[in-house]
Amino acid sequence: MLGAIIGDIIGSRFERFNYKGKDFELFHESCRMTDDSVLTLAVADAFMNKKDYAQTIKEYGRANPLAGYGGSFVAWLDSADSKPYNSWGNGSAMRISALPWLIDDSAELMEEAKKSAEVTHNHPEGIKGAQAVAMAIWMAIRVKNKEEIKAYIETTFGYDLNRTVKSLVETYEFDVSCQGSVPEAIICFLESTSFEDCIRTAISIGGDSDTIASMSGAIAEAFYGTESISEELDEYALIKVAKNSKYADVAMQFNEIMNVKTA
Repeated sequence: MLGAIIGDIIGSRFERFNYKGKDFELFHESCRMTDDSVLTLAVADAFMNKKDYAQTIKEYGRANPLAGYGGSFVAWLDSADSKPYNSWGNGSAMRISALPWLIDDSAELMEEAKKSAEVTHNHPEGIKGAQAVAMAIWMAIRVKNKEEIKAYIETTFGYDLNRTVKSLVETYEFDVSCQGSVPEAIICFLESTSFEDCIRTAISIGGDSDTIASMSGAIAEAFYGTESISEELDEYALIKVAKNSKYADVAMQFNEIMNVKTA
């Protein structure tokens, strides 16, 4: 989950001002947590504490109105009911990263990813995007083989992962759909050589930079290990999280659960 938050924070300043390169300053005064991090923590909170996904996501969204949500999501936040709005956007995939760490059974994970997605993103592509990122993270934790991860995602979800980062840098454009950003985030992970390189690679292709870096960073943390995240990056993200006591409590609970699982 930390990898997703770091990717979001670093990518936040590039979302509308894409930078087609990897030689940028990681730490910048304009970097912030956006909707990717806010809703990642919301989904983690809902699952860990057996809360309703829709209600919890609305609670976090309404408490953080300037996090950078899409127009349809804002309308959903403001609505009196919580009916999904058939979205195929990448919001369902960007918020999923805690679940693969907390759920050991892959079939259960697929079902839970669907549940967390369909409260807003009940379009088949919205659900598929969430499941694809969830399974990429799940396999990165447990399988540790990029070729197997690539083959599974291609076979199960039908995404084209045979493109290169070089081609994406040259041709990729802003796209907030799951089908137009989830495979790209996975490609960035597949070509990466370390956690930090993955974040830089995700930024380099442009597009919806904070979300692509968040999804890609989540997979990279799982594959390279949380210990691969530098102390500087770790502290930088945790300082941002700690500014909100609710975020800090969720992160602490998540870490406590993971410490018990790995003891």
